[in-house]
Amino acid sequence: MIKVKKTQEQSTILIVDDQLLNIQTLSNLLKENYQILTANNGSRAIQIASGNNPPDLILIDITMPEIDGYEVCRRLKENRQTQNIPVILVTVKNGAEDEEKGFEIGASDYIFKPFQPAVVRTRVRTHINLKIRTEALEKIALVDGLTGIANRRYYQESFQKLWKHSMRTRRLISIIMIDIDNFKAYNDNYGHDAGDDCIRSVAQALRNTLQRPMDIVARYGGDEFVAILPETDLDGTSIIAESMLKAVRDLAILHAFSSTADHVTISAGYISARPYNGQSPDELRDMANCALYMSKSSGRNQARKADIS
Repeated sequence: MIKVKKTQEQSTILIVDDQLLNIQTLSNLLKENYQILTANNGSRAIQIASGNNPPDLILIDITMPEIDGYEVCRRLKENRQTQNIPVILVTVKNGAEDEEKGFEIGASDYIFKPFQPAVVRTRVRTHINLKIRTEALEKIALVDGLTGIANRRYYQESFQKLWKHSMRTRRLISIIMIDIDNFKAYNDNYGHDAGDDCIRSVAQALRNTLQRPMDIVARYGGDEFVAILPETDLDGTSIIAESMLKAVRDLAILHAFSSTADHVTISAGYISARPYNGQSPDELRDMANCALYMSKSSGRNQARKADIS
């Protein structure tokens, strides 16, 4: 599922300082416009930033015991999970060497003590707005422009991550390859605008079939789609594939030029596997694709499991 923050009020700021007074001062300056999280040491800050709901911006005091602000920033920027969270360093130091050190390890900006309210609010707002715009552009890059569902790039990036997760946990992962039956005949006879409408309708029907946030359906290209189902066995995958076929049939989109039915249908091929070292996720996709071709060569409007014997 592709998510993006849309407003400042939905944005979260993590304030990190070992002095309660500094945390309270910054919180009072920012709480009207943002959701505030706090941490009184670097270890706790890293833990929060690496959690399921990471902040959109982190303000870190440089001078803290055990792990100082520079080290916290460095560790955040070395971690792929947290490296894109902008960090503003908070300090009483204002030397060029100190600023250069912070920027070299990935800090986005500095705020100096004593705090000037207008400066604090302006710099925070600037970086939050930049983060919102960046996330919006990233979302556009991962969404298929025609259908509004995930695009091939999103599928590829997600499949790689889910594949590695399944390999670590030794859990199953499934993939379904889907194709609209006789789509060229539909496009040629009803026109490209109608063809686009058909693809959009099928995409929404496929997405509505999936119930879990972890499941993904993406437009693979043209009239092809792909679904990734983490932690799903072969029986569960079969049920979902059949549900997809039914969902598209239920659209009842007229297709008088189909050799399969008088309405639009799809074919699907699927496989479920437990990844092992040396195996590529592309191998699983290729096996699902072979099963899809079996479905189409056997009359279409059906789902077939891959032959792994």
